[in-house]
Amino acid sequence: MVSNKIIMLCKSILFLLIFLSSCGFLRTTQRHEDTSNWTVNKFYSEAKHDLEAGDYKGAIRLFEGLEARYPYGIYPQQALLEIAYANYKERQPAATIIAVDRFIKLYPNHPNVDYAYYLKGLANFNDDLQVGGVFIQKVMKQKMAERDSNASRESFENFKDLVTRFPNSKYRADGIKRMTYLINEIAMGEIYVAHHYIERGAYIAAVNRAQFILKEYPQTQATEEALSIIIKSYDALGMNDLRDDAERVMRKSFPDSPFLSDSNILDIKSWWKF
Repeated sequence: MVSNKIIMLCKSILFLLIFLSSCGFLRTTQRHEDTSNWTVNKFYSEAKHDLEAGDYKGAIRLFEGLEARYPYGIYPQQALLEIAYANYKERQPAATIIAVDRFIKLYPNHPNVDYAYYLKGLANFNDDLQVGGVFIQKVMKQKMAERDSNASRESFENFKDLVTRFPNSKYRADGIKRMTYLINEIAMGEIYVAHHYIERGAYIAAVNRAQFILKEYPQTQATEEALSIIIKSYDALGMNDLRDDAERVMRKSFPDSPFLSDSNILDIKSWWKF
């Protein structure tokens, strides 16, 4: 009976603490500073100090506090953008994107909204830098194209939005460079799938995937290997005429390709093997 009363008392105290905190009575930072009398300038300068010092979590807490305490004016607008940036530096792409989307929705005409679109693209672009990505990239040495390309496609669309909506943005040139990289990665991801079909003996599926690459990504690095996949698949299927036609296209388009028949196309190790 006594223990039950103690448990109930503890629960009541915990509930009271949570309630008081949510009401703003516990106005302290993790450094145990009382922020109840802080001005908006004080909030912003302290948060900016943490941000520049690399204390991104501390900066996020203070910027969020600023937003909650002073919801109107230019400071909360900038604070939200800083929250997005701090989350990006913390390698938290989901939180970055949430903050960016809020900023774009609330302040679509803000003079720095182009940066919000750029930051959203970066968040998806650097998704491979998260914990799982680091393991795959550094330990298994697996390329970005071999993994789920959803983040790459999202990032491409984000940069595309930036480039088309803000032709005079200072981030446009870098966005275009990243789009070029991403489209090549996406195309090489399709190459990886086509090779998987070949390993399974699904040669028709491999041909279809390679033809899709030639149609959708004609200006990428993947076209050369896509042609080689078509040649290899038709050879395996005994469709010699189609194989020879594909090889003629290969010789015309890539005369020095290591994938040509006189370079032992069937024995060449693909880029994705490790």
